[in-house]
Amino acid sequence: MYVGITLILLGEALLFESAVLFLYVGLLLVWFQLFIVYYEEPTLRRLFGASYESYCKSVSRWIPGLP
Repeated sequence: MYVGITLILLGEALLFESAVLFLYVGLLLVWFQLFIVYYEEPTLRRLFGASYESYCKSVSRWIPGLP
């Protein structure tokens, strides 16, 4: 979902040639990263333990298909 939202906004920034939208996309990416690393992943680790750790080792955070 995070990648999809980012790509949509990036496409709009390109379409409208908007520097403000480019800046917004950059700030949003930073916010997504911080939210995922400091809230979402620790919560999932607490809920699912070793199975989530195993999942993290086999799936990349941002781009599907990369180890």
